[in-house]
Amino acid sequence: MTEGQKEQELARRGRVVSLVIAGTLVLWMLIQVIGQQIGLAGRYALLFDFAALAALIWAIANIFMIWRARQKTEG
Repeated sequence: MTEGQKEQELARRGRVVSLVIAGTLVLWMLIQVIGQQIGLAGRYALLFDFAALAALIWAIANIFMIWRARQKTEG
C-alpha cells in the first residue's frame, strides 16, 4: 500500500467516525424529545443513552487509532 493510499484510507476512516458522532448525537436528541412527548419509560430512555454512549466510545477509540496511524506514517 502506497503512502497516498494509506492517507486516503485514514481520511475515509475519519469521515466515517465523524458521521457516526454526528448521527449519534442527532438521533439521541431526537429520541429524547420524542420519548418525552410520548411518555417513554425511563428505562427505555436509559437504553438509548447507553447505546449512544457505546457509539461515542467506539468513535473515541477509532479517533485514537487514526491518530496513532498518522503518527506512525509521519514519523
